[in-house]
Amino acid sequence: MKQVDFDDRLGPLLRSFSIRSVSGPRPLAWADIGLPLWGEFIPRWAVLSLILLLLLSPTLVADDKLDSQINPFLRTYCSECHRGADAEAKLDLDRFQSLESISKRFVSWREIERRVTDGTMPPKDSPKSPSSEERKAFLMDLQNIRIAETNRLSGDPGFVSSRRLTNAEFDTTIRDLTGVDIQPAREFPVDPANEAGFDNSGESLAMSPSLLKKYLSGARVVASHLVLTPTSIAFAPHPVETDTDRDKYCVHRIVDFYNKQPIDIADYLFVAWKLNVSSPTPTGSDDPKLKQFAIANKISPRYLKMLVESLELSNQEGTHAGPLSEVKQRFQKLPSRADQEEQARSECKVLRDFILNVRTQLEPQFNMRLKGIHDGSQSFVLWKNRQMANHRRRFLPETLEKIDREKLTDEVAKVLEAPNDSEGKRKFVADLELFCSVFPDAFVVSERGRDYLGVPKEKQEKGRLLSAGFHSMMGYFRDDRPLCELILDEEQVAELDRLWQELDYVTAAPLRQYQGFLWFERTDHKFMRDAEFDFARPESKEAMSSEMVQRLSTVYRTKAESIGGAGEQLKAIEDYFNSMDGQIRWVEETRKSTEKIHLVAMERFAEKAFRGAMTDALRMRLREGYRLSKEVDGLTHEEAIQDLLVAVLLSPEFCYRVDLGTTSTDRRALDGIELANRLSYFLWSSMPSERLLELARSGKLKEQTVLKSEVDAMLRDDRIRGLAIEFGSQWLDFRRFREHNSVDREKFPQFTDSLREAMYQEPIRFLLDMIQNDRSVLSCIQGEHTFVNAELAKHYEMDLIEDSKDSDWWLVPNAQRSGRGGLMPMGVFLTQNAPGLRTSPVKRGYWVVRRLLGEKIPPPPPNVPELPSDEAKLGELSLRQTLEQHRKLESCSVCHDRFDSIGLVFENFGPVGERRVKDLGGKPIDVSAVFPNGHEGRGLGDLQAYIARDRQSDFIQNLCRNLLTFALGRTLILSDDILLRQMEENLVADQYRFSSLVRTIVSSTPFLEKRGTED
Repeated sequence: MKQVDFDDRLGPLLRSFSIRSVSGPRPLAWADIGLPLWGEFIPRWAVLSLILLLLLSPTLVADDKLDSQINPFLRTYCSECHRGADAEAKLDLDRFQSLESISKRFVSWREIERRVTDGTMPPKDSPKSPSSEERKAFLMDLQNIRIAETNRLSGDPGFVSSRRLTNAEFDTTIRDLTGVDIQPAREFPVDPANEAGFDNSGESLAMSPSLLKKYLSGARVVASHLVLTPTSIAFAPHPVETDTDRDKYCVHRIVDFYNKQPIDIADYLFVAWKLNVSSPTPTGSDDPKLKQFAIANKISPRYLKMLVESLELSNQEGTHAGPLSEVKQRFQKLPSRADQEEQARSECKVLRDFILNVRTQLEPQFNMRLKGIHDGSQSFVLWKNRQMANHRRRFLPETLEKIDREKLTDEVAKVLEAPNDSEGKRKFVADLELFCSVFPDAFVVSERGRDYLGVPKEKQEKGRLLSAGFHSMMGYFRDDRPLCELILDEEQVAELDRLWQELDYVTAAPLRQYQGFLWFERTDHKFMRDAEFDFARPESKEAMSSEMVQRLSTVYRTKAESIGGAGEQLKAIEDYFNSMDGQIRWVEETRKSTEKIHLVAMERFAEKAFRGAMTDALRMRLREGYRLSKEVDGLTHEEAIQDLLVAVLLSPEFCYRVDLGTTSTDRRALDGIELANRLSYFLWSSMPSERLLELARSGKLKEQTVLKSEVDAMLRDDRIRGLAIEFGSQWLDFRRFREHNSVDREKFPQFTDSLREAMYQEPIRFLLDMIQNDRSVLSCIQGEHTFVNAELAKHYEMDLIEDSKDSDWWLVPNAQRSGRGGLMPMGVFLTQNAPGLRTSPVKRGYWVVRRLLGEKIPPPPPNVPELPSDEAKLGELSLRQTLEQHRKLESCSVCHDRFDSIGLVFENFGPVGERRVKDLGGKPIDVSAVFPNGHEGRGLGDLQAYIARDRQSDFIQNLCRNLLTFALGRTLILSDDILLRQMEENLVADQYRFSSLVRTIVSSTPFLEKRGTED
């Protein structure tokens, strides 16, 4: 056997064992056994026999140490209490007899090591107590054995099984897949947690038949939000199963688009003023700063340029005073200094109101009537709408004659008074025409009441968004020409055109509008009750055909002409039927031509849903499923697409993390797609972005520089909120606080649902800020800041930020002035760890040592007497004194001494986290405490100092263990100790910045590799 054979095959295995040296444990080396010489001088059978003996010897030595040193110590000082089914703290030491127990139960061994180190075990009052030398020897032997086992298992990525998505992952993945936060898992049963307290582990995420039914129901909920558009598929924020639902979806998208546009004239006047005062010389429409100013102030450069040009034009010598000239004069009187912004903005609003008052008087009126045809007939109402829409920027001289001048204010009457001379009148009219063109009577009409002729707009019904104004019929009318001509750019106009097309397509609005016309004309009115109209019945599908629409057009027009209709009236009727016929045909033809588009879109949807697991076979299954749904089951196109969506969401490729599993028996590195999924579900609790998948497919994601860059970007992304919520709420145990109902709301009426929600959001926003801004993780325990909204600030007795809204959240940098700062004094933890009518130093202290410091404390023994539930009924004793009595019980003091004192420093916070100086029984609050290290302290500040001085390493180790557990999606194993140490070292070197933890994890072997199924 050659030397290379030894090195390649047996070297790594032998080096995984450790030997003890002067400097401490180290891996076993070839030089320790002189192996390089053996290949030449010792027979092969002897070499093999000796190698076998060497392979066995570390285990034998370690087991011998267990038998000769570790187990005798445990039998002498521990086994009396920790043996058998009734063992204290459920710790049966009889199970810990071999090296295998070190590996499989290393968490318990670590706790044994910690308790022996701090002297709490064996208890001080035990009949037998080890000497200091015995403790040191026991701990050294135990540590050496554990280190040896850790090194032997070094690099083991651990086994992670394929698992279903957690409820939260299901919801967030649906959100990122559809663009809508549907939350279909809200009715799912609560996910169970693994031993470490996290629910993202295959150890706990089973799929039962009843849960599968929930998944089916959830998939159908998502399908109910599906919208088929002319160009693709989309998802509404609400179900779209009825015509009303579809109308709501499309109408609100258009109205939302309108509402986002900058159409307040005061904003344009103000920016024009800023443009003027920003330069020592007069500026105008050609100023290169104009576009920059417009963009910076979020207004339209296009309209700002027109306004500036118009104000320049109106100042030409000889122009007669009119409304635009008046605007120019008032504009020139605005403040002249750049430091007078507030005054200028206020005066611009006054000038805007003047413009609108004048413009209202110049709005033209149009009406069409024909005796025998209802004034609200669709043809006449639409004619009026078109006339109004076409004249939004036009001045009609006859409007001046119809103005009721007695109702005008003096300033409006003055600018609308025409001069007597012909030249003056000409210039006055020119001023009015320019004024109306620059300032339309409306940029957009998004709300229109029923068209009651003669009823002022302000007295018509509200809430009829985009309505055409029909009486008892549905129908929409687009009226936004000034917006498109003056405000929007080409891209925005194209988007708006698309939204209006989708309205017709998705809602079938033209067909339904025409059907409503037939109902109205045959029931609410008498015009179409004659026998000659019987072929045009609204319940007949044939009545909607092009042939029948044109036939009705001829018959309808003929009758209208016979009762005196002529000219514009007949043209309005003819235009109506031609327009409706064209719109209906467009919808029908477009729906037929887009079926293939939707099928392709569903394939793209599935590819995205499967997160890189799409194959040609899956694509063929999708197409075949669609075909069978239509041809065999007789479903419509829309129904077949919905069923296809449900199938995608129920497939293992979507609802399972198939990237975690493997069919191989070998350990291997993750491929790019697997790495992208592991990254995104760790940091976002959701699916990978398109960018991540592209990098994964190209192989670049596995390059360390690219990986680091993408991780940094992911930490800044808004989706990192998933880590703050899912990791943070499970680590700190507040994820179910939204359902917290133990507070007596009669006693604490301030604890409203909205305050409870604000308390829940505070730690999430704190952690999100820490992650996105890469702050020190020590801010969790030493931080002086927090985040509040108005209600939480009031509850905390903090000063509100002026002009803050109820929905606003802001950073409070010096929160310690109000007794806050960092995680510990947050209302969510103080309230959750209080019974309702009193505080609980026990629960609050236990939360600190368990969740922040990572101590493992067993549950209380049975038959422990309960403390009174109401703080006001404690009698003469305070809660502190009651606890002192409680701790006199020997069975209680062992554990309570570890956390009661920590909980007592929070006594100046009441049951719902409110600050107080007396308890509910009227007794003064005492926040003094003797911490577990024997040092005395008072209040939160001293507790923070105690943790920073004596327990900071506990916090760091606990945070590292929890984050690594969450990242890997499994319970930690012994070999992870090496990575944990590296995380701690890197964190210190990187000044405790959160990103250091994440970078260390994602570049590690356990994160980048997977173990085979039989490894």
